[in-house]
Amino acid sequence: MLRLILLTVMGLVTAFATVAAATEAYSRTQPPRGRMVDIGEGRHLRLVCEGPRSERPVVWLESGAFSGGADWAAIQQKLTAKGLRSCAYDRAGMGYSDVGPKPRDGNAIVGDLEKLIAASGETGPFVLTGHSMAGLYVRQYALRNPGQVVGVVLVDAVTPEMIELQGAQTFIDRMNSFAGLASITASLGLTKPLYWWGDRIGLPPQGKAEKRRGFISARQSRSAYAEVQSWKAAAAQAEAAGRYDPAWPIAVITAGPPSPQMDLWNSVRHAPAKAARLHMIDNIDEASHTTMLGLKYGDRVVAGIDFVLAAAKR
Repeated sequence: MLRLILLTVMGLVTAFATVAAATEAYSRTQPPRGRMVDIGEGRHLRLVCEGPRSERPVVWLESGAFSGGADWAAIQQKLTAKGLRSCAYDRAGMGYSDVGPKPRDGNAIVGDLEKLIAASGETGPFVLTGHSMAGLYVRQYALRNPGQVVGVVLVDAVTPEMIELQGAQTFIDRMNSFAGLASITASLGLTKPLYWWGDRIGLPPQGKAEKRRGFISARQSRSAYAEVQSWKAAAAQAEAAGRYDPAWPIAVITAGPPSPQMDLWNSVRHAPAKAARLHMIDNIDEASHTTMLGLKYGDRVVAGIDFVLAAAKR
């Protein structure tokens, strides 16, 4: 009986190792989109710019926690179809980018972004678009570089003021625990057999492959954990930067069915738009925090970008 148990365990371990090795190898067969940009100090960040250059502002896309430029693949495809230029990138340690020094707070991330834009050849001006936790980085960048901004799009985005809401600390604690556990399991290679479940957004093929590769990456999981650990510091830094210029048009797009908790969070999410002279607020009831970026629901996000571009032109 003991021998049977040992043989079964050995068989399962062998099967797991085989699947893990196969998925790791397969994840590296798809070449990444974009290019690596030298931001100095021996570090490079992966940048994906698509769409024709023109006199119109460039849409700069900042991704949320746990991922990078892959999250915006569907939105970029839709923007390119409209003749708009957009840029997304992998923050330090995410996707294909080199790891950056800790802490990974707003100062570090926005500092990297300033170096990336300066080295990229993309002169702007920009419609800054941030999803989820990136709402903090977009605000800090905008207030540090107001001459590069024509408007802002916040996609189910975090604001500094949300940190003080009821239930926020519990949510942050859970995110820290989840990110820490994900970092450990990925470092042990336990996420590799889950490669095919890595895209929960609904991305086009190239973006899907990049998202899945990042999902099983130990390096990306550790970098994401470092960012989540600095969430409160990033919120404080974004709040200290100030408030958005009321002259900037702002669109806020949220997702999910109404609920008491969501209504409370959205009341704070809407505040930047309501303070702007020209604004748009939309909620995609049938979408989730992730699927709102995908092929199915991404047109609603693009509509927010269209609004800001039109309002900025006026």
